[in-house]
Amino acid sequence: MINLTIDNKPIQVPEGTTILKAARMNGIDIPTLCHFELDGMNFENKPGGCRVCVVEVKGRRNLAPACATDVMEGMEVLTHSARVINARKTVVELILSDHPNDCLQCEKNGDCELQSLTKRLGIKEIPFKGETSTYRKDSTLSVYRDMDKCVMCRRCETMCNKFQTVGALSGVNRGFQAVVAPAFEQNLGDSSCINCGQCVQVCPVGALTLVDNIADVMAAIADPTKKVVVQTAPAVRVALGEEFGMKPGEIVTGKMAAALRRLGFDQVYDTDWSADLTIMEEGTELLGRLKKALAGEEVKLPMFTSCCPAWVAFYEKNFPDLLEYPSTAKSPQGMFGAVAKNYLAPKLGVKREDLVVVSIMPFLAKKSERAREELSVNGDADVNFTLSTRELAHMIRQCNLDLNDMPEEDFDSPLGQSTGAAVIFGATGGVMEAALRTAYEVHTGKKLPRIDFEETRGFQGIKEATIDFDGFPLKIAVAYSLGNARKLMEQVREGNPNGYHFIEVMACPGGCIGGAGQPYHHGNSDIIRKRMEATYREDAGKPIRKSHENPEIIAIYKEYYGEPCGHLSHEQLHTHYFDRSDKVEATK
Repeated sequence: MINLTIDNKPIQVPEGTTILKAARMNGIDIPTLCHFELDGMNFENKPGGCRVCVVEVKGRRNLAPACATDVMEGMEVLTHSARVINARKTVVELILSDHPNDCLQCEKNGDCELQSLTKRLGIKEIPFKGETSTYRKDSTLSVYRDMDKCVMCRRCETMCNKFQTVGALSGVNRGFQAVVAPAFEQNLGDSSCINCGQCVQVCPVGALTLVDNIADVMAAIADPTKKVVVQTAPAVRVALGEEFGMKPGEIVTGKMAAALRRLGFDQVYDTDWSADLTIMEEGTELLGRLKKALAGEEVKLPMFTSCCPAWVAFYEKNFPDLLEYPSTAKSPQGMFGAVAKNYLAPKLGVKREDLVVVSIMPFLAKKSERAREELSVNGDADVNFTLSTRELAHMIRQCNLDLNDMPEEDFDSPLGQSTGAAVIFGATGGVMEAALRTAYEVHTGKKLPRIDFEETRGFQGIKEATIDFDGFPLKIAVAYSLGNARKLMEQVREGNPNGYHFIEVMACPGGCIGGAGQPYHHGNSDIIRKRMEATYREDAGKPIRKSHENPEIIAIYKEYYGEPCGHLSHEQLHTHYFDRSDKVEATK
């Protein structure tokens, strides 16, 4: 332990702690732009680049960047001396001198860390005048880049390269022309980017934002020739309330359903329903592969989950030789779209092309997923538009509604009833646990001795366990972040030395609950933790907690699909993958 004083307050912290972390551990706030961390997830960035976090250290001639300076025994630190404040103010004024003044139109207005810092430092005017840098705008279906607003904090680069190991962004050029961009300043869509959007979640300003589809959805609702239905993902209900002043992790399922009806959607359904459907297809596929393996047939194991579109894009671009390992089951968003357009549309008395399916999703990769050609029929997409949790909040406010005032309402049927297994899809390990609950009982014909698989839960980057499947040792692994996924994929490429049978992967911190379309968490992993706790609370309170016991799932197989992984379900609910490694090679 190291003893020091910060702002004349004696403190004690572990050796190797930075001044910034030591201060925050003791309730002393030091502002910063470039630093961020996911505490409890073993991820921290210490760039020392923006110089906003500089502090005065007794005996040191120059000011020290708090995020990149470790504490020392007897150190005396001042975090807000006149010298420090003047230096910070000058740094921020220089940043503002090369920054657009379009805050009113900016997507990050109200959530911008530079805006908050400017107010905190009392900056009223910019003393530095001169040329401002200008860059071309760029966009994928998920992420919009406006590098005129970039402050070169490099958070996006760190998230992309270290946490996700995607390598789509890096600093290019020098001096006044320096910018964060893909290699050779190519379009983001032509790079190794997988549209996870985590760069958007960590960007402190409006340089990286989501592609807004609110206007498209409002136009569809206003079109009298269209019937517009909406589905809402599991993770949305434990985060949406944050946008309306509620505590992180507050469950707003009923209020959200009520708000969606008041926005003008004709029918309000639940993606949790199609999460249950996904488990039926994916679990059956897993049992089929295991059966073949036990019979001595050649089969691709371990099977990977396929619910996360950023993860799908990642292995298509980085592991094209392993495309037969992931489950062919579509994601819950994809399955809902297919069921809506093929099964629900006739029931509602509308043509497929006149049914508009809107998704509310916690992460941005869903915007790109819905546009995949194989998730459409004759050019008509199964899912027409995808909105993020933040977009839904904006839409609710635009229509002069307050989520706090909404009554509790249920989802519509027949695609609205779900189980506890579906709710936990939003948390890392949730898909695995949901699949185990159903696969065990289907495989053994016995009731589970315990319904909660604690082995799959928590924030450890990679979790491993062996599950007793009535005498068969099922070896599983769960990972979040594509950096961790890469480690597992490389093991599989080397022959699967750990003998895994089933692996779940989610791209975002803590799973979908930490998705880039969720309310900004600003690196506060406690917010993500509370969202996770809420998913398990809702699961525990559900009367039915196993996907195969969902009455509406049982009914649709009886009426329409016949059986899981049957001919019709394989045609509508399963997909295939493509070698997209040329994008990565172009980046290199």
